[in-house]
Amino acid sequence: MRYVDEVARAGSIRRAAERLNVTASAVNRRIADMEEELGTKLFERLPRGMRPTAAGELLLRHIRAQDAELDLVRSQMEELRGLRRGTVRLACSQALAYRFVGAAIAAFRARAPGVRFQVTVCDHGAALARLAAYEVDLVLVVGPPRAPGMLAIATVEQPLVAVMPAGHPLAARPVLRLRDLEGQVLVLPDRSLAGRRILDAALAGRRFDAAPVVECNSFDLLRQVLRAEGGVSVQFALGAPPMAGGAEEAGLVARPLDAKEVPPATIVLGQLRDRALPVAAARFAEDVAEALRALPPA
Repeated sequence: MRYVDEVARAGSIRRAAERLNVTASAVNRRIADMEEELGTKLFERLPRGMRPTAAGELLLRHIRAQDAELDLVRSQMEELRGLRRGTVRLACSQALAYRFVGAAIAAFRARAPGVRFQVTVCDHGAALARLAAYEVDLVLVVGPPRAPGMLAIATVEQPLVAVMPAGHPLAARPVLRLRDLEGQVLVLPDRSLAGRRILDAALAGRRFDAAPVVECNSFDLLRQVLRAEGGVSVQFALGAPPMAGGAEEAGLVARPLDAKEVPPATIVLGQLRDRALPVAAARFAEDVAEALRALPPA
């Protein structure tokens, strides 16, 4: 079963054999034996690799569910022994990774230094796919679509804010209107990110040019451009520089956009429905949920 799972993840027998540190012929023989035992093909043999059949997908769900149950038992045994060990696997939206997720992990590990984290930064579609495949324990994503297999642990609305250098003329204003962006050098996330899609919807029908001079799917790069040549960007408040009292973060400040013009987005912390989380993941989820509920209302 481990070989079946690894072939599905690697996409080919050769790559799976390299990860398993065995020969490709051994992996191929094990797969063939299991297909003969079950009386059905588990993989389509394609010119560029292996793809699970419908029967293979059924078996993979069983294998990964069993692995998740075993992880849960291990974590519960460690808890009984008083150990603070385990691994938390999280998929999160990029907008939340920069400040919020990093701070949450640091706070948790200060209390439980033996716990390890595996964090994947991706869009909500990829995050939910990883959750359904038992590749992560938790997701923390912006505005996910309806996902019947996901149980929402906590939800919170987050406003979109403008980010700019501390010396920017707009930084002196407590709240920005969309018309304040007219004529500004815009440095924006690209349309793969939820914040940009919300801004574009709010700007629809406006008569001024809101085309960005730089657009990118990396908030780190957008921050570098802002520091280097000024301009204005947007991000959700949860991952942006602090706003209270004009506080700065490496030369950048954030100012709220008028909520009447730009609606907030929903942030969701979720897990797979009907799955009992390992102890470390469950405790981290409690901490993150508490932190989300403590945020100022949108």
